[in-house]
Amino acid sequence: MKPLAGIRIADFTVHAAGPFCTHMLSQLGAECIKIETALRPDIFRKSHAIYGRAGPATFDQVSSNKLSVRLNLKHPDGVALAKRLVAISDIAAESFRAGVMARLGLSYKDLRAVRDDIIMVSVSSSGQTGPDSHFAGYAPLFGAWGGLGHLSGHADGPPVEMRHVMDHSVGLHAAMATAAALHQRRRTGKGCHVDVAAREVASSLVGDALTAASAGAQPERMGNDDLRHAPHGLYATKDDDRWLSIAVENDAEWRVFAELIGRADLATDARFALETTRHSNRKALDPIITNWSRTKVGEQAAAQLQQAGIAAHLSWTAADIVSDPHMRLRDAIIDVAETNGTIRAAVGRPYRFSSDPSLGITGGTPEFGGAEDYVFGDLLGLTRPEIDALIDAKAIY
Repeated sequence: MKPLAGIRIADFTVHAAGPFCTHMLSQLGAECIKIETALRPDIFRKSHAIYGRAGPATFDQVSSNKLSVRLNLKHPDGVALAKRLVAISDIAAESFRAGVMARLGLSYKDLRAVRDDIIMVSVSSSGQTGPDSHFAGYAPLFGAWGGLGHLSGHADGPPVEMRHVMDHSVGLHAAMATAAALHQRRRTGKGCHVDVAAREVASSLVGDALTAASAGAQPERMGNDDLRHAPHGLYATKDDDRWLSIAVENDAEWRVFAELIGRADLATDARFALETTRHSNRKALDPIITNWSRTKVGEQAAAQLQQAGIAAHLSWTAADIVSDPHMRLRDAIIDVAETNGTIRAAVGRPYRFSSDPSLGITGGTPEFGGAEDYVFGDLLGLTRPEIDALIDAKAIY
């Protein structure tokens, strides 16, 4: 049995961070019902050229396990239906600005009135409380405001925006917190409100820098450098835009590396012989390594270094990952069918349970409102005439 089998989610989330949270939970077996409206469709349902294809690529990724129903949350009957759905759910997830759900009549207090042990998950830019809670935000803002952007990039360049990885990091943290809340409810019988602030997730990823800053230090961007080790970075290879990652950990590895690249003299060069001096002179060392790496096919050079016990690998592109036999064998990359029958690659689950190897994505992109007969009819017990009347009133819209 899947770990979250029997758990139902009323999913009010939009865009990427919140939907990725519920997507991760759906891969663990939860039934996830995405609540949408034609009045304000999720922006990621729109076609946008990304990942090498034109279509709702981001939506496809974060919604492929979900059911879709339409609800107009500005209509009182739509809100009433939302509450009925929450009443038969274990989790209600949302990712609006702080205060939006309360204005809709769907605050944590409102939802507890229909199900006392409900777990509500709120994903927002700065959290549900505090002077900045009113701010909206997208992935680049999260990384910038949280300090992660400032530390990303080369020392002589600007901060680097953190895009989708930031949304997904927020969603992953939210999913972990939700799983903890479910465990707590099983022990205590009580639900709770899980408040996830995206900018705080970013800050949690640079905790070492925050600790250093609190002690008076000034952490700066350092690109692919390491605080101690050299060589440590990405080096151009013979093929265009194929970069070789190399990390030499100690002096013994350095001597092996110098011999391997045909420069045994470097092992005794006073500038490079010891870790401390090698790190101090890394700007003089890197061009020497690049002169060697530029003559090599990346895959072959990486294999040669690995065989010698040195950490090295080609910096893979998405195409490398999608076609990798290892990832395919482990169902980390799988093929799914879209509603029009097109087969495409999709990201599977990044974890395994020996108790149920079938975890992961089971379907393609949900059709807008495609699960309404099941949700409104089978689950909520509405008759066909009742559903049609709510559609005519634009409560289901």
